[in-house]
Amino acid sequence: MAIPLTSFFPPPNPSFPPPEPQLSSSRSYRKWRIGASAAAPGVDLTTLEAAIAKKDSDAVTDALDQLREVGWAKKWSSQPYVSRRMTTLRELTTLGIKNAENLAIPSVRNDAAFLFTVVGTTGFLGVIAGQLPGDWGFFVPYLLGSISLIVLAVGSISPGLLQAAIGGFSIFFPDYQERIARHEAAHFLVAYLIGLPILGYSLDIGKEHVNLIDKKLEKLIYSGKLDAKELDRLAVVSMAGLAAEGLKYDKVVGQSADLFTLQRFINRSKPQISKEQQQNLTRWAVLFAGSLLKNNAAKHEALMSAMSNNATVVECIKAIETDS
Repeated sequence: MAIPLTSFFPPPNPSFPPPEPQLSSSRSYRKWRIGASAAAPGVDLTTLEAAIAKKDSDAVTDALDQLREVGWAKKWSSQPYVSRRMTTLRELTTLGIKNAENLAIPSVRNDAAFLFTVVGTTGFLGVIAGQLPGDWGFFVPYLLGSISLIVLAVGSISPGLLQAAIGGFSIFFPDYQERIARHEAAHFLVAYLIGLPILGYSLDIGKEHVNLIDKKLEKLIYSGKLDAKELDRLAVVSMAGLAAEGLKYDKVVGQSADLFTLQRFINRSKPQISKEQQQNLTRWAVLFAGSLLKNNAAKHEALMSAMSNNATVVECIKAIETDS
């Protein structure tokens, strides 16, 4: 997930529901009612579509707030109360997270696949090239062997340069597309439930992210003044993809970028938190996000399907808000 700049409720506590919104005026209510009755499924999403097209996060938030007021966007900002608490690995396991103790360890699956392929391919071709006549039988294997050495050297000095190539090898794993959709749909859904506006998403190799931003949060992040409340919200969204994979698979593959994003938020927060507090924040965020995903499993699956079919952001929101 990329965010451009961007105590846990076991399930959500029914004794603390979000307050019922009050309509600002009967005129506003009539305007949205008329629009809703004119639309095919019962709602008019023109204003929301226009706001997303303009990449205006404030306008997206206002449009969704209005849609919630008229009774449609019921899931939008339905989990605004986020408060950190001490969390143990046992709680993650009880929730259903597999191998919870290894969640924060970056996966080397794609790296290993890339390295073995490069070394294996160049080695195999080198053996064949060794049968060439004359000097060709010496120089060609030598040149092929140097490819592996160059790759290892680049990987040691500047591994970021190989990330696109390494990411490309993930397509050879049969679970790749499903993993990506599950991971990014989790970021999308949790952000929506918490009340952070989504402006776009991508499932392309090297571009997997959900594009969400809030102008107030953006200012706090740039100024390095994220308070504990906002850090908690961003931590839950950041760890949603990791939680989604952890609930489904024995090993989490796509956590590296998410952990980096979370660390960036932590570094921009005031006051600074200790290493132990950072570890607890990560565990708690996974637990909170995982609980939201389990409580909204049907919504998550519907969103995965929509995103896999290149649905627009508005169509993805429809998938979340459609009763199932």
